[in-house]
Amino acid sequence: MEDIQRHEHFMRQAIVEATKAMDKDDVPVGAVIVYENRIIARAHNQREMLNDPTAHAEMIAITQAAEYLQNWRLTGTTMYVTLEPCAMCAGALVQSRIDTLVYGTVDKKAGACISVMNIIQEPKFNHRLEVIPNILAEECKFVLQKFFLENCRTK
Repeated sequence: MEDIQRHEHFMRQAIVEATKAMDKDDVPVGAVIVYENRIIARAHNQREMLNDPTAHAEMIAITQAAEYLQNWRLTGTTMYVTLEPCAMCAGALVQSRIDTLVYGTVDKKAGACISVMNIIQEPKFNHRLEVIPNILAEECKFVLQKFFLENCRTK
């Protein structure tokens, strides 16, 4: 499978996770972590359900992947996430030593991987990630827009 097809395949799995968050009235962000070409973690935002401000899809997926690999160092892994990670999640990506971040749509208000700041490639840190943005960006953006449009109408 070529790189772009592989990235789109795994991003579609992250979109499935994002729709699970939307079904639970949470901001629809989904993430999967891939190791040796298979998914070892999948998660979606659960802030509303858990009443936990740290229950972002990325954070939950990192915890699952570390448990799967029995190691906090997630070298050799790639995270696919539907929305550019925030500062908290970008910091966790650096700390967990994930190799590559692939994300769908940019977050112009809170994105910490390119848009507002770039934590994951900060030269002063001891680990930097490869970043591949805009994979299935329109599909990822659509899910978010749908959620916010529906929530604006009901409130």
